[in-house]
Amino acid sequence: MSIIDLITLLLVLSAAFTLINIAYFKLPSTIGLMLIALISSALVLLVGLLFPGIAEGAEHIIEEFEFKEVLLDIMLNFLLFAGALSMDLNTLIEEKVPIIILAVFGTLISTFVVGTLFFYVFPILGVDMDFIYCLLLGALISPTDPIAVLALLKKFNLSKNLEIKVAGESLFNDGVGVVVFLTILGVAERGMDTFNIAEVGILFSQEVFGGLLLGALLGYLGFKALLFIDNDYVELEVLVTLSLVMIGGRFAESIHVSAPLAMVILGLFIGNKGRDEKLANATGKYVFKFWHLLDETLNAMLFILIGLEMLVIAKNVTSDMFLIGLVGILIVLTGRTIGVSLPVGLMSIKKKFEKGTTPLLIWGGLRGGISVALALSLSDFEWIPINFKSIILFTTYCVVVFSILVQGLTIPALLRKIQ
Repeated sequence: MSIIDLITLLLVLSAAFTLINIAYFKLPSTIGLMLIALISSALVLLVGLLFPGIAEGAEHIIEEFEFKEVLLDIMLNFLLFAGALSMDLNTLIEEKVPIIILAVFGTLISTFVVGTLFFYVFPILGVDMDFIYCLLLGALISPTDPIAVLALLKKFNLSKNLEIKVAGESLFNDGVGVVVFLTILGVAERGMDTFNIAEVGILFSQEVFGGLLLGALLGYLGFKALLFIDNDYVELEVLVTLSLVMIGGRFAESIHVSAPLAMVILGLFIGNKGRDEKLANATGKYVFKFWHLLDETLNAMLFILIGLEMLVIAKNVTSDMFLIGLVGILIVLTGRTIGVSLPVGLMSIKKKFEKGTTPLLIWGGLRGGISVALALSLSDFEWIPINFKSIILFTTYCVVVFSILVQGLTIPALLRKIQ
């Protein structure tokens, strides 16, 4: 199939699954679409038991999408920019300290807690995995997915400060999580005997601060361009924002800085919430309408892809992996609990948090396409044992499906309880 055929198929599925969800399931869009895609995948696998050619054909089509490249290299930059575009800058600045601490230290704490727990629990389950690979699993599963979180937050009437904490932490810890993953991956590739904490610190700082600086530079230039256009040519405003996202992403990749963090900062510069009236009018309403439409479309495609990815993952699953997946869910929840509770507890000494902040951050920390894409990316590295790749991928998929379906569906009940 050509790339046009693949995109056409995914758009048709998005429209059809959305219609089914609206007519029958009536679930939040992202959850409903993924659930329908999972059911469809399960039906294809069942039919494939009688007609193997059908399952093999469907699996081949999904493999052609190259999920990790589609998400990490294309969709992610657009989705992060669109998410940051609508955030209130003033409220974000008010909450900058908890957001930064949760995004950086919370992600690091979770990575090491989850990795350490896996290292000690895996042998009990019959898996002898080196500590560095357990850390790799902890790194790719620790960042919450801003795409999943933001899609759900839009439906709930949270206080502005609480919403900005959840959304801001999710947007920034995504970029930090990718950097942590790549850093640990580099250490694993070279071997622990070559580990140099100074070198790792430099690499981490380059990715994080380089991404923030690039995003600020592109955002400043883009905002000045929009201020000059001043809504006279709405199509040009849209083209300017599209160009910035596409060029910024490619440039960040070429100079080895974090593209996700750059896109978040770029979106905050271009967005108009929290600015004075003159500056707020620089970005016309058509820009926001365009990015809202693109955001919704890409979200639909992404969560359908996550559900359909089961066709590819299922072929390497063995019966003993299901217990590993179940234990993995509990370990990741434990890591998230410690990664949130410890920083919030320390910050609470000097800063008062809204009621329900900790439970909402813990249970609302949904995992999504980013974790699956990072787990799939391990297939590119031949030096990682094949059985480790299969265990990491399946465990990640179990955590993602649980977080979106179970945690996502029960967030409304949690909000009713804490409000």
